[in-house]
Amino acid sequence: MEGKESSTSHPLLSGKRKQGCTYSHGFSSGQIQTLAAMCEACIPPLSMPCDSIDKDKENPVDQKPLQSFYRASGSQPPLPDEAKVIVKRCLPRAVVLLRIVLNILSFRLGTLLLCGFSCLDWRWPFILKFSDMSLEKREEILQSWTRKRGLLPFRLVFVVIKIFCLYTFFSMLTGHRKERPLQKGVIETMYEKDSTFIQSLTQKGLEVTEDTEHNVCKIKCDVIVVGSGCGGGVAAAVLASSGQKVVVLEKGNYFVPEDFSSLEGPAMNELYESGGILSTIDGKHLIFAGSTVGGGSAVNWSACIKTPDSILREWSNVTMKLQIEAKVTISACGSIMTPPLMISSGLKNPNIGKNLHIHPVQMVWGYFPEHISDLRGKMYEGGIITSLHKVVSKDSNLRAIIECPALGPASYSVLLPWVSGLDMKERMAKYARTAVLFALVRDQGSGEVKTGVINYRLSQIDKENLQVGMRQALRILVAAGAVEVGTFRSDGQKIKCKGIKEKELEEFLDTVTTVGGPGSRGEHWAMYCSAHQMGTCRMGATKEEGAVNESGESWEAKGLFACDASVLPTAIGINPMITIESTAYCISKSIAESLTSGKIVEDN
Repeated sequence: MEGKESSTSHPLLSGKRKQGCTYSHGFSSGQIQTLAAMCEACIPPLSMPCDSIDKDKENPVDQKPLQSFYRASGSQPPLPDEAKVIVKRCLPRAVVLLRIVLNILSFRLGTLLLCGFSCLDWRWPFILKFSDMSLEKREEILQSWTRKRGLLPFRLVFVVIKIFCLYTFFSMLTGHRKERPLQKGVIETMYEKDSTFIQSLTQKGLEVTEDTEHNVCKIKCDVIVVGSGCGGGVAAAVLASSGQKVVVLEKGNYFVPEDFSSLEGPAMNELYESGGILSTIDGKHLIFAGSTVGGGSAVNWSACIKTPDSILREWSNVTMKLQIEAKVTISACGSIMTPPLMISSGLKNPNIGKNLHIHPVQMVWGYFPEHISDLRGKMYEGGIITSLHKVVSKDSNLRAIIECPALGPASYSVLLPWVSGLDMKERMAKYARTAVLFALVRDQGSGEVKTGVINYRLSQIDKENLQVGMRQALRILVAAGAVEVGTFRSDGQKIKCKGIKEKELEEFLDTVTTVGGPGSRGEHWAMYCSAHQMGTCRMGATKEEGAVNESGESWEAKGLFACDASVLPTAIGINPMITIESTAYCISKSIAESLTSGKIVEDN
């Protein structure tokens, strides 16, 4: 599959590997050989079916790219050598399990143990290791792992392989510079040396002193904001405009529209927490959280797990410690990262990290062949979001909202159920004309964020509301003229719609339910998503009710404020950006007034 990126795009967003970079996944050659065999079974080389494209005589489709797509294999470079993605992004326990399975399958007796009679052959040596089995047999093994209830560890291994393989494969698809708006105020430390870094700080008007004895660079300011998303960005703007000297710390990089290429993989890696591959500990919910200058407001469509070990190692290579003295400290790291910061800073309030709400999402899809539909264009064209549908109960209570996500081919392929290699390729060949809707609920259930671990559990009412929302979304797709609709359930649940009667549709909808995640013991499972995380340092009238007070200030540390989605007391049931910005505006205005009046200085 060939890609093309703009020559003006930022190097970090164009997929260019650093010179001299080597693979660092740590897998043995035998494990990589087994992984390659799994990737080939997941994305097999196939002949293109005759009926795989729309029969549009007016706008005939060029079959060469499609033929190339069907012939492509998951065992081709850079797969599986990009296995470092697994090591960087997956939970450590999942990586350990994967290594064990790959190692066992790299031997004939191990393959017999895990795959049974499927690995037997009439020819010497009679028992085949996994990589020597036929493609059809390997595909059958993966299919059995995803279906059988008694093979839960292997299902989890399959999910890891599927996400890694499909995401890496499809994220390589793709389709003048002026001074950037924040250029005068930004210091990109990755491009600075010790000497130039201090010079850059002083040029920005900051008071900087060096403690050479302890190798510390001290910066003085009025306010320090950790994080630059919807909360931190607003807080920094309000406080700076009030005359305060503000320093914003952001671990992500700074990009402007001109920086972007159409390569989804590098963009996801640079713009989202954990490269957009983040799940709850049970693997049921995928979490999309922005991790760039602007945070969620910079991406705000289509996207928190433990910080990748490679990043931690990079940070541990300290050349100089920073000590920033400020009258006020604002944590605006978002609901996933603010609690670990608070806890690692010594705060003990039991509400910190609790009350996590994520607006859980379940998606459905509908296929609209171009040659029989009046709807023109492709799923990734047009406005980002142009409508919102509310699903209400008979007593007018809101049960769910239905929206349309922005999904690149890599993200779509990860969520898509994998039934077989052929089925996957046929579905992806229809990607451009497949409309996806999602049902989002204001969750009554809640979770907890600890350092490196996210726990979350849906309540029964959340499951019921998601189910109602999914069914309504499917009705919308059918009414819009889809010839086929379905869910993202592991068995590829779908139904043909041409000539369908209302009774038949309702019978199908009765089978659409909210199933468990990959870690559940049910035969069918699905992955849930979340783009909105909130509530993990919620406001409260007392320290027993919340992690911070009504002004966003910590009960335990004067001058320490939370100013992001973590302060919201409950889930709100809609896209929260404006709510977060409004809350941050009120908190930061109050901080500005206290700083101006000298109240905070007096209290401290």
